[in-house]
Amino acid sequence: MARKKTGKRYFTKITEMAIIAYNQCEDDRLRNKIYNRFIHNAFDKLAENSIHTWKTYYFDVSYEDVKANVVAFLNEKIHKFTKGKGKAFSYFTVIARNYLFNENNNNYARMKAKADISMIDTTRNITNEVTRNNQVESKSDFIDQYVDYIDINLFDIFSKERDQKIADSINELFRARADLYSYNKKALYILIRERTNVHTQYITKVVGKLKMIYTELLIEYNKDGYLNPEYKLKDIYG
Repeated sequence: MARKKTGKRYFTKITEMAIIAYNQCEDDRLRNKIYNRFIHNAFDKLAENSIHTWKTYYFDVSYEDVKANVVAFLNEKIHKFTKGKGKAFSYFTVIARNYLFNENNNNYARMKAKADISMIDTTRNITNEVTRNNQVESKSDFIDQYVDYIDINLFDIFSKERDQKIADSINELFRARADLYSYNKKALYILIRERTNVHTQYITKVVGKLKMIYTELLIEYNKDGYLNPEYKLKDIYG
């Protein structure tokens, strides 16, 4: 017999308000009270649901330990959530999911590494792998500089406050890309829309402009391996 849904939400608006209050509070005793009364149970349930939703089971520790690790990671990231960043539930769900994906895949890789030596793939091209790794590192360095460039020139690139908020949200996703292990275009649009409270059509417009800027700046970066933060964009400044 199917279990009836109680309809009781574990992560509510009160939880979100408590997280904001927790981050703004400077009294450690009061912070502990806020966390224990309003936040811990929500984080614990979020961790539990995330483990089962994404079926991340490649762990060499017990389920309870995995759940505790997820809650601990949410606590590490709690200070990054501020009012205006969208819904806290969506924000921390993404964090929990990406933590689990990262740990799950790292553990799976370690399991494969411990396999019998007969399982080693002798067809690997180490030279190509090193080249690809160097390319990945170079692209990561460029993205770091790209993020800084957008931060510095945001108000020159976008004159409307709405577009500035959208671009800032997108830039923040680039900045936090190490925590975003797996995501799709739809999920990102939803996350940005919740943070900015604007329609998708405006997000698409800003994304298109940022893509053009990305391409132009990448060309400049490839010339010297460095991106000048004072570089004047052709499509904006002429």
